[in-house]
Amino acid sequence: MKFLASLVAGLALIAAPAFSAQIPRKAPELAIQLPDGTQKLLSSYRGKVVVLEFIFTTCPHCQHSCQLLSQLQKEYGPRGFQPLAVAWNDMSKMLVPDFVKEFHVTFPVGYADRNTVNTYLQNPPDEALHVPQIVFIDRKGMIRMQSLPRNDGATGAEANVRGMIEKLLAEKAAPAAPVSTKPHSSTKKAS
Repeated sequence: MKFLASLVAGLALIAAPAFSAQIPRKAPELAIQLPDGTQKLLSSYRGKVVVLEFIFTTCPHCQHSCQLLSQLQKEYGPRGFQPLAVAWNDMSKMLVPDFVKEFHVTFPVGYADRNTVNTYLQNPPDEALHVPQIVFIDRKGMIRMQSLPRNDGATGAEANVRGMIEKLLAEKAAPAAPVSTKPHSSTKKAS
Protein backbone atom coordinates (compact mmCIF):
# COMPACT_ATOMS: atom_id res chain seq x y z
CA MET A 1 0.00 0.00 0.00
CA LYS A 2 2.87 2.40 0.81
CA PHE A 3 4.40 1.65 -2.58
CA LEU A 4 1.13 2.52 -4.33
CA ALA A 5 0.82 5.80 -2.39
CA SER A 6 4.42 6.71 -3.26
CA LEU A 7 3.84 5.86 -6.90
CA VAL A 8 0.71 8.05 -7.07
CA ALA A 9 2.52 10.93 -5.34
CA GLY A 10 5.46 10.60 -7.74
CA LEU A 11 3.17 10.59 -10.78
CA ALA A 12 1.38 13.66 -9.47
CA LEU A 13 4.71 15.50 -9.28
CA ILE A 14 5.61 14.49 -12.81
CA ALA A 15 2.20 15.53 -14.15
CA ALA A 16 2.23 18.86 -12.25
CA PRO A 17 3.37 21.87 -14.25
CA ALA A 18 6.93 23.01 -13.69
CA PHE A 19 5.64 26.57 -13.32
CA SER A 20 6.08 28.45 -10.08
CA ALA A 21 5.41 32.13 -9.48
CA GLN A 22 8.19 34.26 -8.01
CA ILE A 23 7.67 34.61 -4.24
CA PRO A 24 8.16 37.09 -2.66
CA ARG A 25 7.51 39.76 -5.25
CA LYS A 26 6.03 43.24 -5.36
CA ALA A 27 2.27 43.00 -5.82
CA PRO A 28 1.48 44.46 -9.24
CA GLU A 29 -1.24 47.05 -9.48
CA LEU A 30 -4.65 45.56 -10.08
CA ALA A 31 -7.76 47.54 -10.97
CA ILE A 32 -10.65 45.54 -9.56
CA GLN A 33 -13.75 46.25 -11.64
CA LEU A 34 -16.86 46.42 -9.45
CA PRO A 35 -20.37 45.62 -10.73
CA ASP A 36 -21.55 49.19 -10.07
CA GLY A 37 -19.11 50.45 -12.72
CA THR A 38 -16.48 51.76 -10.31
CA GLN A 39 -13.11 50.22 -9.64
CA LYS A 40 -10.86 49.71 -6.65
CA LEU A 41 -7.10 49.82 -6.99
CA LEU A 42 -5.24 47.18 -5.04
CA SER A 43 -2.66 49.82 -4.10
CA SER A 44 -5.35 51.71 -2.16
CA TYR A 45 -5.06 48.98 0.50
CA ARG A 46 -1.32 49.49 1.02
CA GLY A 47 -0.53 49.37 4.74
CA LYS A 48 -3.04 46.56 5.28
CA VAL A 49 -2.59 42.82 5.13
CA VAL A 50 -4.57 41.73 2.07
CA VAL A 51 -5.85 38.32 1.05
CA LEU A 52 -6.74 38.54 -2.63
CA GLU A 53 -8.77 35.66 -4.01
CA PHE A 54 -9.39 34.85 -7.65
CA ILE A 55 -12.66 32.92 -7.75
CA PHE A 56 -15.48 31.47 -9.81
CA THR A 57 -18.85 32.52 -8.45
CA THR A 58 -20.15 29.01 -9.20
CA CYS A 59 -17.39 27.15 -7.33
CA PRO A 60 -18.41 25.70 -3.93
CA HIS A 61 -14.82 26.00 -2.64
CA CYS A 62 -14.76 29.68 -3.61
CA GLN A 63 -18.14 30.27 -1.99
CA HIS A 64 -16.92 28.68 1.25
CA SER A 65 -13.62 30.56 1.10
CA CYS A 66 -15.37 33.93 0.70
CA GLN A 67 -17.60 33.13 3.68
CA LEU A 68 -14.48 32.28 5.71
CA LEU A 69 -12.79 35.54 4.68
CA SER A 70 -15.91 37.49 5.67
CA GLN A 71 -15.66 35.91 9.13
CA LEU A 72 -11.93 36.63 9.35
CA GLN A 73 -12.52 40.24 8.31
CA LYS A 74 -14.74 40.68 11.37
CA GLU A 75 -12.01 39.24 13.58
CA TYR A 76 -8.89 40.76 12.04
CA GLY A 77 -10.23 43.84 10.20
CA PRO A 78 -9.67 46.17 13.17
CA ARG A 79 -5.99 45.08 13.15
CA GLY A 80 -5.51 45.94 9.48
CA PHE A 81 -6.74 42.91 7.52
CA GLN A 82 -8.58 43.35 4.20
CA PRO A 83 -9.91 40.53 2.01
CA LEU A 84 -10.73 41.13 -1.67
CA ALA A 85 -12.08 38.81 -4.36
CA VAL A 86 -11.97 38.89 -8.14
CA ALA A 87 -14.34 36.63 -10.09
CA TRP A 88 -13.18 35.58 -13.53
CA ASN A 89 -15.66 32.97 -14.66
CA ASP A 90 -17.93 33.59 -17.68
CA MET A 91 -20.46 36.39 -17.07
CA SER A 92 -18.91 37.19 -13.67
CA LYS A 93 -19.86 40.86 -14.01
CA MET A 94 -23.51 39.83 -13.93
CA LEU A 95 -23.06 37.05 -11.34
CA VAL A 96 -21.09 38.93 -8.67
CA PRO A 97 -24.01 40.89 -7.12
CA ASP A 98 -26.07 37.72 -6.51
CA PHE A 99 -22.95 35.89 -5.28
CA VAL A 100 -22.28 38.61 -2.70
CA LYS A 101 -25.90 38.57 -1.52
CA GLU A 102 -26.35 34.80 -1.43
CA PHE A 103 -23.11 34.07 0.44
CA HIS A 104 -23.17 37.20 2.66
CA VAL A 105 -19.76 38.41 1.50
CA THR A 106 -18.77 41.51 3.47
CA PHE A 107 -15.79 42.71 1.44
CA PRO A 108 -15.28 44.05 -2.11
CA VAL A 109 -15.83 41.49 -4.89
CA GLY A 110 -15.12 42.50 -8.46
CA TYR A 111 -14.39 40.80 -11.73
CA ALA A 112 -11.64 40.49 -14.34
CA ASP A 113 -10.85 38.52 -17.48
CA ARG A 114 -8.67 35.42 -17.66
CA ASN A 115 -5.68 37.27 -19.16
CA THR A 116 -5.62 39.74 -16.26
CA VAL A 117 -5.75 36.89 -13.75
CA ASN A 118 -3.01 34.87 -15.48
CA THR A 119 -0.76 37.92 -15.71
CA TYR A 120 -1.29 38.83 -12.07
CA LEU A 121 -0.58 35.28 -10.87
CA GLN A 122 2.38 34.85 -13.28
CA ASN A 123 0.57 31.85 -14.75
CA PRO A 124 1.31 30.91 -18.37
CA PRO A 125 -1.83 31.48 -20.49
CA ASP A 126 -1.99 27.84 -21.61
CA GLU A 127 -1.77 26.43 -18.06
CA ALA A 128 -4.93 25.52 -16.15
CA LEU A 129 -5.77 27.33 -12.92
CA HIS A 130 -7.83 25.79 -10.16
CA VAL A 131 -9.96 28.05 -7.99
CA PRO A 132 -9.84 29.66 -5.60
CA GLN A 133 -6.40 31.12 -6.19
CA ILE A 134 -5.32 32.84 -2.98
CA VAL A 135 -2.66 35.55 -2.70
CA PHE A 136 -1.33 36.90 0.61
CA ILE A 137 0.04 40.47 0.45
CA ASP A 138 1.87 42.10 3.35
CA ARG A 139 1.54 45.70 4.54
CA LYS A 140 4.44 46.77 2.32
CA GLY A 141 2.70 45.51 -0.83
CA MET A 142 4.73 42.31 -1.24
CA ILE A 143 3.18 39.01 -2.27
CA ARG A 144 4.41 36.61 0.38
CA MET A 145 2.48 33.49 -0.56
CA GLN A 146 0.08 32.31 -3.25
CA SER A 147 -1.72 29.12 -4.24
CA LEU A 148 -0.16 26.72 -6.69
CA PRO A 149 -1.82 26.85 -10.13
CA ARG A 150 -3.38 23.44 -9.55
CA ASN A 151 -4.25 24.52 -5.98
CA ASP A 152 -2.82 22.25 -3.33
CA GLY A 153 -5.90 22.50 -1.11
CA ALA A 154 -3.77 23.36 1.92
CA THR A 155 -3.19 27.05 1.13
CA GLY A 156 -6.89 27.84 1.59
CA ALA A 157 -7.44 25.69 4.68
CA GLU A 158 -8.73 27.81 7.54
CA ALA A 159 -5.78 27.06 9.84
CA ASN A 160 -3.30 28.06 7.13
CA VAL A 161 -5.18 31.23 6.16
CA ARG A 162 -5.45 32.28 9.81
CA GLY A 163 -1.80 31.47 10.44
CA MET A 164 -0.58 33.51 7.49
CA ILE A 165 -2.85 36.47 8.33
CA GLU A 166 -1.64 36.46 11.95
CA LYS A 167 1.99 36.21 10.84
CA LEU A 168 1.64 39.16 8.46
CA LEU A 169 -0.34 41.24 10.98
CA ALA A 170 2.40 40.69 13.56
CA GLU A 171 5.01 42.21 11.25
CA LYS A 172 5.63 45.90 11.62
CA ALA A 173 3.91 48.18 9.16
CA ALA A 174 6.00 50.10 6.65
CA PRO A 175 7.37 53.19 8.38
CA ALA A 176 5.55 56.39 7.57
CA ALA A 177 7.44 59.11 5.75
CA PRO A 178 9.04 61.49 8.24
CA VAL A 179 7.11 64.68 8.80
CA SER A 180 9.15 67.83 8.84
CA THR A 181 8.48 70.24 11.70
CA LYS A 182 10.21 73.11 9.88
CA PRO A 183 8.08 75.29 7.62
CA HIS A 184 9.03 75.12 3.95
CA SER A 185 10.43 78.33 2.55
CA SER A 186 11.03 79.12 -1.07
CA THR A 187 13.30 82.07 -0.34
CA LYS A 188 16.92 81.89 0.62
CA LYS A 189 18.46 84.09 3.29
CA ALA A 190 20.61 86.83 1.86
CA SER A 191 24.26 86.60 2.76
